[in-house]
Amino acid sequence: MSAPLVPGRFGRRGALGLLAAAAATVGTTGAASAIPPARVEVWQDPNCGCCGGWVHHMRAAGFGVTAHKIADVRPLKAANRVPEALWSCHTAVVEGYVIEGHVPATDIRRLLAERPQARGLSAPGMPPSAPGMDIPGTPYEVVLFGAPGGDRTWRQH
Repeated sequence: MSAPLVPGRFGRRGALGLLAAAAATVGTTGAASAIPPARVEVWQDPNCGCCGGWVHHMRAAGFGVTAHKIADVRPLKAANRVPEALWSCHTAVVEGYVIEGHVPATDIRRLLAERPQARGLSAPGMPPSAPGMDIPGTPYEVVLFGAPGGDRTWRQH
């Protein structure tokens, strides 16, 4: 969060100049460009096309994504304590949260804004309607897992 504008500190012209500069950094999403995008690291099977589709979805949503192609993602899921019932095809980490599978960027933005006490989010399995799968018409849920009160539905899609 930036310091408040204080006219006595910058003078009227200085404060107006700062406001104009701030307005110039606002993109079409309404977010200031000066704020770096959340960094996402994802581990995926090198032969999985839907994982690449999810990476594309995340980049299109403004996230910075680093993709690691590994032959076996299971040890990474276990190390991040993702419950086996919630596993999907790829695992990501963003700002300390684990993201399992095809979780939509909007759900991740909400997670980062609300910051619940939890391990992360999962779109269990490979829901056909989820980002990267892109076959509309099949409802699915995103699960918040590792929370003190237990796992719960974060959002229905």
